[in-house]
Amino acid sequence: MAQIDAFFKLMHEQGASDLHMVSGQQPILRIRGDMEKVKYNVMGNDDLKAMLYEIVSEDKIKVFEETGDIDFGYEIPGLARYRGNLFQQKYGIGAVFREIPSTILTCEQLGLPGVVSKLATLPKGMVLVTGPTGSGKSTTLAAIVDQANKLRKDHILTIEDPIEFVHKSQNCIVNHREVGLHTKSFSAALRGALREDPDIILVGEMRDLETIALAMEAAMTGHLVFGTLHTLNANKTVDRVIEIFPSSQQAQVRSTLADALKAVVSQTLFKRVDKKGRCAALEILICTPAVRNLIREGKTYQIPSAMQTGKKYGMQTLDDAILDLMNKGWIAAEDAYVNCIDKGKFAQFLKKPPADFTDV
Repeated sequence: MAQIDAFFKLMHEQGASDLHMVSGQQPILRIRGDMEKVKYNVMGNDDLKAMLYEIVSEDKIKVFEETGDIDFGYEIPGLARYRGNLFQQKYGIGAVFREIPSTILTCEQLGLPGVVSKLATLPKGMVLVTGPTGSGKSTTLAAIVDQANKLRKDHILTIEDPIEFVHKSQNCIVNHREVGLHTKSFSAALRGALREDPDIILVGEMRDLETIALAMEAAMTGHLVFGTLHTLNANKTVDRVIEIFPSSQQAQVRSTLADALKAVVSQTLFKRVDKKGRCAALEILICTPAVRNLIREGKTYQIPSAMQTGKKYGMQTLDDAILDLMNKGWIAAEDAYVNCIDKGKFAQFLKKPPADFTDV
């Protein structure tokens, strides 16, 4: 048993999402969104480095010492998996770990709208799950892939850095590939994937132009592609995909994306005020013919209006989802205001002026 395992067990017992270990500080847990110090000695650089290096492979250590940061995965059988990041900072080594539960929650258990679970049955196309870091994108994607694993008889291929949720083959065959361990890059793995007879491809993160271009190509050639982006809402997601390409290619990319994209699910995580825990507000864009025309014509600013009129297809805006959670008494008005798009719509619910004076 590695020395650091005791901290992971404490993290699990406390229901923490993240563990921060940094030279010159005590360990810190993020519990329901708040940072809380662990009653433990301030960690010195050498002691912490020895503790961290105990669970990192020699290849990863070599890359870390050359570059100053590295992603990796770690698992405690019977407890959970952890996504780790090592980095160098002013006072020495640092690390952050995110717990990946060993049990994959279903769409129903997560309380996701019915249309989200239906995305697992799409025959082809691209589905993007977006949101800021720590918003639960991986958890939502895992639930959708789990649904596909149960309902379909296909080959599911995941490409991640590192591998997070581990799916056991059920009706589907599931293969997991880790960037840096099983393949050099997301783009290299995607190029290889087209020769590996997949039906569903999960791309852990769409980081660059080549990866996005290959993902769209896969979606256009009969595969169902799931991916993540760090964007805040549906129309910003469409803009981000298009704007990563040179201006000379953007007209063609708009046309390709309009045909390839099937749905965008953008989520924001909130701390619940009615009980311990967190909940997600989801913006859902379904690419109907009307939405495809908006993408093709570069009128992404009209997408929120299309979502308002497309509720019968399962679409909803982020603000409507936030308002619903607030009306249920699940989240605070202040949190709703901070995370909404239309500040004027939520200002009326605040008991005092907003904390962010730039919104006034």
